[in-house]
Amino acid sequence: MPVRIPRTFFDRPTLRVARELLGARLVRLHEGQRLSGRIVEVEAYIGQDDRASHARMGPTLRNAAMFGPPGHAYVYLIYGVHTCLNLVTEEEGFPAAILVRALEPVEGIEQQQRWRGNVPLRNLARGPGRLCRALGIDRSFNGVDLCSETSTLWVEFDRHYADEAIACSPRIGVRGDETAIRAPWRFFVADSPWVSGSATFNRGSVHPCPTTSP
Repeated sequence: MPVRIPRTFFDRPTLRVARELLGARLVRLHEGQRLSGRIVEVEAYIGQDDRASHARMGPTLRNAAMFGPPGHAYVYLIYGVHTCLNLVTEEEGFPAAILVRALEPVEGIEQQQRWRGNVPLRNLARGPGRLCRALGIDRSFNGVDLCSETSTLWVEFDRHYADEAIACSPRIGVRGDETAIRAPWRFFVADSPWVSGSATFNRGSVHPCPTTSP
């Protein structure tokens, strides 16, 4: 039987959680049906010193979930159009979260395709906005407790990827200072066709994967 990932998993250094989320399954329960995908790409955002993070200016109504307990969802809109799902990490009061960037579709694919307008399967959940549309995740999920047994959105243990299958690079499209732009805090499955972007594995931009947060 699938096991929901407990809060203790999220209440750890963000970079470690980000690495270990690869292969986990993100599940959305919709009208009794499981819609899910295996996580193949994530980005970490850590603390107010991270100039690419929404938390850099301190707590606001928008980013309040980032400062809350670990194991909750932080959901927001970018460009007023695309929904993004983040998983909150580390202790309450310290703003850290992991953006889920891409999924390998697993369950409820027909429903996911209906919500995505029957796009090609490879494009179903490649990108943070696409995966949220595929799973029907909107801003009503902001602040949801992913670890609660009553939640309709959660993360399960699924597949383990060996270290040699994982690559890291700078985060995509972030703004901020040089440290934020260069931080190798994007983790992805190197040979996965489901990873977002035009190429799954750009060797020129890949860095050794960090395992602990700064």
